[in-house]
Amino acid sequence: MNLGATEIILIVLVLILLFGGKKIPELMKGLGQGVKQFKKGMHEDDSNENKKAE
Repeated sequence: MNLGATEIILIVLVLILLFGGKKIPELMKGLGQGVKQFKKGMHEDDSNENKKAE
């Protein structure tokens, strides 16, 4: 799935139309925090599995 510049610009424009310019930073912040928590949870799961294996 290759996204070119045209597709990315189109997606950004649709997001601006749907959510408005002021909401997008809030959405991106929430998305970033969600990804951070997901990675933290995955790391904790890996650590727990390693401890069980020992």
